[in-house]
Amino acid sequence: MKPNKSHFINRELSWLEFNQRVLEQALYSKVPVLERLKFLAITASNMDEFFMVRVGGLQLQQSQGVETSDPSGLTVSQQLEQIDERVHAIIRDQYNCFLTQIEPTLTAEGLERVSAAKASARHRETLVRFFREEAYPVISPMDIDPEGPFPILANLGMHLCVRMASGDSEKPHRFAIVPVGKALSRFITLPSDKGYSYALLEDVASHFIEEYYPGKRVEECVAFRVTRNADVSVREDSASDLMLGMEEVLHSRRSAGFVRIEIESKASDPTVEFLTARLRLKPQDVFRIPGPLDLSSMMYVADIEGFPALKDTAWVPQRSPVIDPSQSMFETIAERDVLLCHPYESFEPVVRFIEEASKDPDVLAIKQVLYRTSRKSPIVAALKSAAERGKYVTAIVELKARFDEQRNIEWARELEKSGVQVVYGVRGLKTHAKVCIVVRREASGIVRYVHFGTGNYNEVTSRIYSDISYFTCNESLGRDASSFINAITGYSQPQPYDKLDSAPLGLRKKLLSLIQVETQNKKNGHKAYIAAKMNALVDPEIIAALYEASQAGVVIRLNVRGICCLRPGVPGLSDNISVVSIVDRFLEHARVLYFYHGGDDAVFISSADWMPRSFDRRVELLVPLEDTVSKHRLMEILDTYFRDNQNSWRLNAEGRYERIEVEGSHAKFRAQRALYDSAVQAIKQAEHAARTTFEPHKAAGQS
Repeated sequence: MKPNKSHFINRELSWLEFNQRVLEQALYSKVPVLERLKFLAITASNMDEFFMVRVGGLQLQQSQGVETSDPSGLTVSQQLEQIDERVHAIIRDQYNCFLTQIEPTLTAEGLERVSAAKASARHRETLVRFFREEAYPVISPMDIDPEGPFPILANLGMHLCVRMASGDSEKPHRFAIVPVGKALSRFITLPSDKGYSYALLEDVASHFIEEYYPGKRVEECVAFRVTRNADVSVREDSASDLMLGMEEVLHSRRSAGFVRIEIESKASDPTVEFLTARLRLKPQDVFRIPGPLDLSSMMYVADIEGFPALKDTAWVPQRSPVIDPSQSMFETIAERDVLLCHPYESFEPVVRFIEEASKDPDVLAIKQVLYRTSRKSPIVAALKSAAERGKYVTAIVELKARFDEQRNIEWARELEKSGVQVVYGVRGLKTHAKVCIVVRREASGIVRYVHFGTGNYNEVTSRIYSDISYFTCNESLGRDASSFINAITGYSQPQPYDKLDSAPLGLRKKLLSLIQVETQNKKNGHKAYIAAKMNALVDPEIIAALYEASQAGVVIRLNVRGICCLRPGVPGLSDNISVVSIVDRFLEHARVLYFYHGGDDAVFISSADWMPRSFDRRVELLVPLEDTVSKHRLMEILDTYFRDNQNSWRLNAEGRYERIEVEGSHAKFRAQRALYDSAVQAIKQAEHAARTTFEPHKAAGQS
């Protein structure tokens, strides 16, 4: 059976279904209320990026007259229509969740949002003082000239639109725009005998708006927020200097066209019509919001200290029992390959690996790819320190990492000042691979120590992203890793690898080959099985190969966190394919692949999702795990995810997700909890073994 458009789910609608699953965690009464607020804030942040990039891109195509169909058969206009319908439904769910469930619970627990119009005398006194002493001197209204240019509005910034009587019968309304929130916190702390009370800046500024217009009649003041198109990329064929080109992209984003306006639901029609006309938006781009705008900022409230009963119990990252803190990372890796499962196991060894390399006199060179890092990255500091100590340090800093461009530009400049050889990725591609090589001179000769990962070199996000780290000094993997880095830094054709596979040259081909081996083995009457965990499954060729494998009888289990364009369980097409998605306290981010491979157990980690952009427009890595201990541990981790029946969702043939519920006498099983408990138990067992093993002190010279 040849796949057709009915066999594919639209990627944008699939992403919206993912955001709905995150929202369901906010609606889930078993989750502590501040954690629910956090999930709600994440859905709003996700939606901002979705509009900036995906909707912005579709609107741009529509304006250019592009009406080609995606693999599911939807045209650009049809996608925008269905997105609009789905987004409005999600917004209704978001505000129903916030206004009728989360906020009343928080208020009852002493965490209260105060309306300036309904403030008590005590709170009003504080608000008056705040407005006159802090807000009024900072916030400046901008009067709008009907014939003049409209002021530049900050993307995702909070603004007030003020409508006043003009006294002119031909032009009955006069408008002004008030930007709020740039220099002042949105959250104004109010006195409280217990708990925490706060007011929102835009509500306070709106309440006192008449102080800006003495003697004028203010008819209306409403908050609104605009979203600009961020689907702007550098023209690398015309940019002689990539860094300057990226700075131009960042500048152009600040004045890019608008794709959405969110405005308080109480806004009058004249005000909405004025804004949509001046912002050149269509009626379908207007979203009337029934509560506080920008729920993503509620992460501030979710992180407030002093309410432990309203939050999850902390899961402190555990030390890996195979890493001895008294031993250097090089000694540890020389003894065995090391697999870490973050955030259950600490990311500290990854940081220590690079910090030790920067100081070790035997280390000759460090070569690393940096896609996203933290604001105060100890890894970047270690690379700078290594270069200043005279080591040969190469950093491939991907300037095109979306929304991290500015930070990466700053890091690149700092690294260059310290003597690091900085390469700004590859022309026409994004370098997304996660690899660090340390070249060390030892008694036996030159040894390459390598770290491969599925996540970024970011010690902050490593505590909330679920990822895999793999350390090895395997000679073949080290040689391949050097060839990979050298191909990027030398602008040369990559040489054939012994173990690794990479995009954009051969990764799709390798995966298709692995799938086809399972298909052929099953056709020949042999056992065949595929299990994979990733963030997105979009690529039509890969999906077609999986369908063919399913039709041959291969059992395929997929754990796809976000977008999945494959339809599982379709009779005659994908009967043998199941797809689940886990949404829990940590963001699932690891890419882990397993193929039975005739009993050889081919196991891989990867930086790539199964998407056209990953295979064709990014530099990615596929890394095999061949040492027995790491391979079997990774297989156990992968199996753990398929056993979840607490925070797992199953995708059906219609493209809808259903929460997996415990049935009958089956025990409850939560994958993330099991992985954390396993990490805790492993270190306890190691410490117990150390206490019960006697190690004698020996005299000097005794072996």
